[in-house]
Amino acid sequence: MAFTLRTDDELEAALAELAEAQGLSKQEVVRRAVLDLHRRTQHRSRVAAASAASRERWDEVLDRLGSV
Repeated sequence: MAFTLRTDDELEAALAELAEAQGLSKQEVVRRAVLDLHRRTQHRSRVAAASAASRERWDEVLDRLGSV
């Protein structure tokens, strides 16, 4: 599936520099950046959910430990 990515001078320069430095096409640089951001965002969401579940599970114990 194709789409058009509009860039400004700053983005175009950064993209060209990254592509050259990594030996990749500009398309591949954009692809990797988007996928990396997606993975990191998903990871943060999973960590936040696990943290909330742990706090809920251990809340009473942590309160008792804090009052000793």
